[in-house]
Amino acid sequence: MFFDGCPSYERLEPQLEQLVRDAGVEDPIELRRIESPEAAEAERFLGSPTVRIDGEDIDPGARDRSDFGLKCRLYRLEVGMSGVPPEEWIRAALAERVRREPEEPADGH
Repeated sequence: MFFDGCPSYERLEPQLEQLVRDAGVEDPIELRRIESPEAAEAERFLGSPTVRIDGEDIDPGARDRSDFGLKCRLYRLEVGMSGVPPEEWIRAALAERVRREPEEPADGH
């Protein structure tokens, strides 16, 4: 999720595409533009960029937050702040997604 003009979103997009490929996830990435404060509130948008996998924010602390709005998002890391989430969070969320996927039988049924 992003808003137009977010430099961090533009930096994250190719990195996210590569991480999704590396994880073996075949579902497409859905880019969702948030265009108004009302939409930010309705979508529980904590700022741009926001990465959700199966509707869940990859930020472990996101569930406890309510500072929704059209703004650049900062991610609190062990060594400061970043405009993009750490790759480890994305990898962990993708690994959980893959783990939860039901296995398809070898015969396709």
